[in-house]
Amino acid sequence: MVMNKLFLIGTILMFCFAVSTSAKAAGASLYFSPTSGTFYVGGTFDISILLNTNSNNVNAVRVDVEFDPKKLQIANPTAGKSFISVWVAQPSYSNEQGRATFRGGSPSPGINTSAGLVSTITFRAIAPGETTISFLETSLVLLDDGKGTNILSSLGQGQYSLKIPPPAGPKVFSSTHSDQNKWYRNNSPTFSWGKETLVTDFSYAIDHDFYGIPDNISEGDQTSVSYADLADGLWYFHVKAKKGGGWGDASNFPVQIDTTPPAVFSLTIDPKLKSSSVTSQEPIISFITTDSLSGLDHFELKTINLHQALLQEDTGFFVEVNSPYKLPSLETGEYAIIVRAFDKAINWRETSEKIDVIPVDQLFYMTKRGINVWALFLSWGELIFVLLPLTVFCLLVAFYYGRRKYREVRQKKNILENIKKKTEVAAENFKGKITPVDHQNLENSI
Repeated sequence: MVMNKLFLIGTILMFCFAVSTSAKAAGASLYFSPTSGTFYVGGTFDISILLNTNSNNVNAVRVDVEFDPKKLQIANPTAGKSFISVWVAQPSYSNEQGRATFRGGSPSPGINTSAGLVSTITFRAIAPGETTISFLETSLVLLDDGKGTNILSSLGQGQYSLKIPPPAGPKVFSSTHSDQNKWYRNNSPTFSWGKETLVTDFSYAIDHDFYGIPDNISEGDQTSVSYADLADGLWYFHVKAKKGGGWGDASNFPVQIDTTPPAVFSLTIDPKLKSSSVTSQEPIISFITTDSLSGLDHFELKTINLHQALLQEDTGFFVEVNSPYKLPSLETGEYAIIVRAFDKAINWRETSEKIDVIPVDQLFYMTKRGINVWALFLSWGELIFVLLPLTVFCLLVAFYYGRRKYREVRQKKNILENIKKKTEVAAENFKGKITPVDHQNLENSI
């Protein structure tokens, strides 16, 4: 009985030790505070970077933060309060790239915390919309174990909504660009605004400055205006009203215009032979591009059987796809693959590629681009390049031997003609002295 109790106690202690060790080895995490919120364009807000070591002692961290430079800027570059006492490198940031980096630590035994402050960053909202602040995979949290073991296992994210502040002047709306967070390819916006009692004049302007203010020169008392052919980018419409002889505050209304399609791109087909002919009946299509303004939204793909298109049969619809995309099983033949890249303003760029689907189980197969023999594809150009010199060589050899044979035949013919002439002369000389039979025997012997 005593032995059983001791065994039970030992088992419990070992289990507790194992649980403790497992908890001790659990990974650290980085997170933001607050993780969400709504802020106004033109204003600033603070985001704290916090570390949870999960009961581990850590003595070094590298924190790489990424944000959208089109929506946010770092307004305060100071690291402020931090548990980091030794900076390996000066904290740095780039509002152009949307990056911030912190590298440092604390002497051994390091820090053990559930909410250690790495730094507090002051951001300024510069454009409306939803935005994300995140940690890059290059971030590290190093254990104080003499080996610098990275125990970072969780990276948090911050989701924030950036809005235009409530109007201080007339309430503005747009019939053409109603959603202030959306990108439009229409570059001719129309703006309208309300008119209060006793308002006599309005002054308005449009520019790229959120803080822009119209001048004090009246544009009249109309309550709408249209602009044409604005350049791509983020614009702000400003309007203010004159009431009782004085000008009031201005209201701002942003519009985001993007009339430029995504960048030119190409298609990669795998597996393939030369001249974009594929050996597989289920080829994989890969594609990638960028968009500098509104950003990429999605890709669409369409496959056209050129034989059916020639017969004016149905060719199907575009479907939304991601790269890489495996085409459904195709019959042997020639196809056109068309891919369109759309940005968030619904501008699109199209690229296409022709392919020949070649059966892999046939020894010899001919296409419009060339021939395939044992998975070796030769285009017609390559065939001409290879066969033309060979053909010329064969013709030259044939000409040489033909001419040589011709000369031999000609020479024999000349000899026979000479012998014939000599025979005729000899026969003439012996005319009447030999019989016709002797004459024939003489010719035969010759």
